[in-house]
Amino acid sequence: MSLLVFNKNGIYCPAADVYLDAWRKVPKCIVTHGHSDHARYGHGQYITHKTNVPIIKHRLGKIKVRGVDWGQNFKVNGVQFSLHPAGHIPGSAQVRVEHRGEVWVFTGDYKLQNDGLSVPFEPVKCHTFITECTFGLPAFSWESQQTVFDEIDRWWARNLEEGVTSLLFGYSLGKAQRLLKNIDHNQGPVFVHKTIHDLNQAMAAHFELPNVPLLDTTVDKSALKGSLIIAPPGVQNAAWLRKIGPYTTAAASGWMTFRGARRRRALDKGFVLSDHADWEDLLTAVKDTGCERVIATHGYTEIFSRYLREELGLDASTEATAYEAETIDTVSETN
Repeated sequence: MSLLVFNKNGIYCPAADVYLDAWRKVPKCIVTHGHSDHARYGHGQYITHKTNVPIIKHRLGKIKVRGVDWGQNFKVNGVQFSLHPAGHIPGSAQVRVEHRGEVWVFTGDYKLQNDGLSVPFEPVKCHTFITECTFGLPAFSWESQQTVFDEIDRWWARNLEEGVTSLLFGYSLGKAQRLLKNIDHNQGPVFVHKTIHDLNQAMAAHFELPNVPLLDTTVDKSALKGSLIIAPPGVQNAAWLRKIGPYTTAAASGWMTFRGARRRRALDKGFVLSDHADWEDLLTAVKDTGCERVIATHGYTEIFSRYLREELGLDASTEATAYEAETIDTVSETN
C-alpha cells in the first residue's frame, strides 16, 4: 500500500490513520496553511505549524489544534512527520512523511520567491513529491518582487498627485499582508478592509506587520483622498465604494500576466504578483527534491505532469482533489 493515498475525504496516510489537508470532516488532520480550501472546519484534531495556529483559530473558531516547530519530528502511530517552510503565505508548510525508509512530501501550496514575510521555501529530499501547479505553464514567469512593488508605488504616487484614491485588491490572508509589508508607506496614508485588519490582529503574535488603520464608517471621506486602500477581491462591487470619492482599481495576482484577466475583472490596472510558484520555480522545486515520482494535484496538472514525464523522465501523474486552484476570475478567499 502507498504511504499516502487519495480518497473521498482527502490525502490519507493509512499507516498513521491521519489526513493531510482533508476536504471532508476527519478525526485527525495535518493542515499546511490557513486558506479555506486547505484548512476546513469540522476535523476532530488539527496539527499545523505553530505560527498558523492563531490564523486557523481565527478562521475556524473553537478547534482542538496542536502547533509544532519547523523540522520538529512527531510520530503518529509509528509514522514520522515533520513540517517545513512552503513560502506560500505566513504560516504555510510542507508535510514530510517517512515510514519504513520511504519519504513523501506534500507541498500544499508554495512559492520560491521570498516575500519578506513568510518563512522562505525549503527544498526537502524525498522519493515522491506531491505538488500544486496553479501556474504550471511556461507563460507564467514572475519578475522580481522589488520590480513589482516599484510599479505599485509609482501607480499609487501618480494617483496621489491627482487626488484619486488607489483601491488595490489582494486576498485577505497572504496577499494583503505581503502588500502591506512591501509598499512604500512614506508615500501616503494606507487603510485596510475589516477582514484584513482582523487577520492582521490574529497574526500579530508571530508576524511583524505595519500598523495601519481600519477603513470603516468613522473615517472622514477627505482623509481617503489619494490614499491606498487594500481590500479583498470580493468587495469590488460593494456599495460603500461609491462613498469614498474618485478612485481607481487594481489587483495583484499571477493572472494579471494575461491582459484579458484585467478586462474580465473590470480593473483599471493589474500587477503580476503571485503567492504560487511560476513555471521555472515549479521545475526547480521538483528537481531540488531529487524525487523519482511526482503527483500534481491542482492547476495545469496534465500539462505539467506530461512535461515531467517526457522532458525530465520522471514518473509523473495527476490526482483530483478539492483544492481550489486560483483562476482568472477567482474572487473567493481560498488563495
